[in-house]
Amino acid sequence: MTPANRPTHTPHRPIRVEDELWKPFGKVAGERNRSGIIRQFIAWYLRQPGARLPERPPARRPDKPETVD
Repeated sequence: MTPANRPTHTPHRPIRVEDELWKPFGKVAGERNRSGIIRQFIAWYLRQPGARLPERPPARRPDKPETVD
């Protein structure tokens, strides 16, 4: 395959995730970064060389519950 016709994106892999998880995940990860974090987790889970668990966001304070629009 030549550089001109090499795919520029990874294949689409739909997964099922409840809105109660997906929406807050998007808020802390960023709407366009969720897939990157999922890929990091998969690489770590498969024990690929150099793979690290994704960094988690800071814990939220109990007096400030998270709201999802």
